[in-house]
Amino acid sequence: MVLILGVDEAGRGPVIGSLFIAGVYLEDSEESKLKEIKVRDSKLILKKKRFEIYEDIKRVAKHVLIKVEPNEIDSFLERDDLNLNWLEAHKTAEIINKVNPSKVYIDSPSPNKKAYSDYIRKLLKNKEVELIVDHKAESKYPVVAAASIVAKVNRDREVESLEKRYGNIGPGYTSNPITQKFVKENWDKHPELFRKSWITWKNHKDAKEQKKLDEF
Repeated sequence: MVLILGVDEAGRGPVIGSLFIAGVYLEDSEESKLKEIKVRDSKLILKKKRFEIYEDIKRVAKHVLIKVEPNEIDSFLERDDLNLNWLEAHKTAEIINKVNPSKVYIDSPSPNKKAYSDYIRKLLKNKEVELIVDHKAESKYPVVAAASIVAKVNRDREVESLEKRYGNIGPGYTSNPITQKFVKENWDKHPELFRKSWITWKNHKDAKEQKKLDEF
């Protein structure tokens, strides 16, 4: 029996809310069960169906979920030698160390798959674990597709919870007009909500500071 683990994320780019990194794991002999419940890239599945498949995933496999809140993202990115890819690598390594699988399939956020794989391996307790780091891994490996669904469903749930508390925030991405409007009107009202290392938030802060200077 070989324990396999798939890792993927959701919420990497939004200016609002958390980043979720999920690991789904099971014995390789059981992987066919993921195919039976028709896991695939979460972005290709309607929201209602994602929630249904998420329940199926919990029935046939186990999972680990890490939630990285805005303040932690900002603190990590304050360092000049770190970036969002390395943050994701650190959290991926946490999941691997917790599960201790024989083989891991990882969706690489970096164009340099080898460098990303080497960085993760340095963070592992078990240096012998097999790492398969690939682009668009969620479309190639069922266990990564399952992880993408787990991460995405939990990101969806957070957005729903934030909307109940703060109103219509949109999806949290600044390409969305609703989110743009919300950030413009609320960037300084809810510090816990925003990723302050994002240029979108910084632009509003800089504009206000400039306005104050102009008043002298």
